[in-house]
Amino acid sequence: MEFRGRISLSVGWITLFLMGIDLFVVSPLLPFISEAYNVSSVMTGWMVTVFAVTYAFFAPLFGWLSDKNGRRALITFGLLLFVISNILTAFAPSFFWLIVSRILAGLSVASITPLIYAIIGDTAPPNRTGIWLSIVVSGHLTAIWAGAPFGTLLEHFLGWRSVFIVMAIMGAILAVVNFNTWKYITKSKSTRNLLEGNLLRILGSVSVTTIWAISMYALYVYLGAALYSENRFSSSEIALAIIFYGIGAVIGSLISGQLTDRFGEKKISKVTLIFLTLIFVCLGVFFTSGDWIYFFLFLWALVGYAGFTSYQARLAVEYSNERGIVMAWNNTALYIGITLGSMIGGFVISKWGYSFLPYVCSIAAVLSFVLSTQKVKETKKASAVSDT
Repeated sequence: MEFRGRISLSVGWITLFLMGIDLFVVSPLLPFISEAYNVSSVMTGWMVTVFAVTYAFFAPLFGWLSDKNGRRALITFGLLLFVISNILTAFAPSFFWLIVSRILAGLSVASITPLIYAIIGDTAPPNRTGIWLSIVVSGHLTAIWAGAPFGTLLEHFLGWRSVFIVMAIMGAILAVVNFNTWKYITKSKSTRNLLEGNLLRILGSVSVTTIWAISMYALYVYLGAALYSENRFSSSEIALAIIFYGIGAVIGSLISGQLTDRFGEKKISKVTLIFLTLIFVCLGVFFTSGDWIYFFLFLWALVGYAGFTSYQARLAVEYSNERGIVMAWNNTALYIGITLGSMIGGFVISKWGYSFLPYVCSIAAVLSFVLSTQKVKETKKASAVSDT
């Protein structure tokens, strides 16, 4: 891999890692924030909600703008807004301004995360799209298991406000780094055609991600509670389980890139969904089998996120002319799936208990596989038309 490629991947990885930290670090800090502003834990939970809703709503808009006008300026804008939003979070004079700060944070991440995926897809060699995307995706996934410890450690020594100050400083540095990293991309290379009537087809394609997210997060959101209820796990055992899951997610993403570039995006994304279905069934059978649960959680995340990464690579290849907006819609689909998954998981728990969750997730994985068999786009034909 050439030097410029290594720089691009390193910048993309670190940027997505920071975006993931911002997403996952808030939850463990909610009790301290609730105490600081003298509001209930339910109210502080809105910090997460408004972030997710803002992100899901605005990501497609930024994706469309990046396809039309280029990605570098929007990524830089997003990072500068990220700095402002985190400073406001750290020093918000009231709970109202705290909520405003998280809306701005959601807006900033919406103009960064999907566009990093898209710009990596733009710059990757034709036969290396899968592995390049898998590397940067692993940055975001690393934050799943690193975000909470990072936040709690800083909070312990310096207070919860220090977490957002550190993220603002990192965001300012990355704004300069990203602005300089992507300057070699010419306008013609980063500018893409508009949708040209493909919106319904795109929405159909990203619906695979929505159902996949339901299958993953209907259980993951309640994983700690399920382990405590069904296995009587202590807090340290639950933390260890999350670490196994997080490591599996990172390894799965990285392995997926190698397999995708070797065997093709379609084949790997479909095969992983089949295996994901089987693993959910195994999770249901062996959930209370003691230490074996660590192995199955690792395997679940490994296969699940291998599938997510390979499907992102598939979309990047098959929608090369609308890569920015497709990556944005795919991220919106992900957040919609996470929200629906948490709602479905809560319903299943209230009706049938935690033990039924893995089986419900397996049904969602099957539906995701069925949707993934749809014909997305005639890439060769499209590219041939654009060349004439």
